[in-house]
This record gives sequence, structure tokens and C-alpha cells, in this order.
Amino acid sequence: MLRHVVVFTWTSDAGADAKRAVAEALAALPATVTTIRDYRFGSDAGVNEGNCDFAVVADFDDVDGYLIYRDHPAHQRVIRDLIAPILANRHAVQFTWE
Repeated sequence: MLRHVVVFTWTSDAGADAKRAVAEALAALPATVTTIRDYRFGSDAGVNEGNCDFAVVADFDDVDGYLIYRDHPAHQRVIRDLIAPILANRHAVQFTWE
């Protein structure tokens, strides 16, 4: 299995509607990108100061499945149209696990 983890920090002017639109669009991806095995995302719980604002964790059978997701037009549209306009910072990692 391959796990993809990405965390975002939003711009200071990112509004609630824009953040909600990101979550709604991400929620639709598993039905569109069939290589996704598990998909979790959400806003930071606010437990620790200095955390990022939002996280996505996605599981795939293998690297090829992840690459299909990464390059899928629906995923790229979410990034381009909804995430990029409110994105201040992004960090990601992919790792294998059993």
C-alpha cells in the first residue's frame, strides 16, 4: 500500500465558503478516481498551536494508483480552481506500508 499525506496552510484571507468548497470537491473524488482505497481529510482540530490548517490522507494499492490520482483531471481541477487560490503553504509525503 502507498499512503499520500498532504497538509495545507490557507492564506489569511481564505473564507469559510472557499474552504467548504475544497472539502466538498475532495469528498467527490473517491467516486471519480477509482484507484483511491481510503480517503480522509479535514480541518485541524486546533489542539496544538502552529499546525497546518487542513490535511488529506489517501491510500492506494501501489504507486501507479497514486499517480493516476495525482494526474487525474478531476483532482487537478480541485487543485487549480479551489486549493491554489487560497493556498499559502503545502507539504506532502508518500510512504509505503502494509
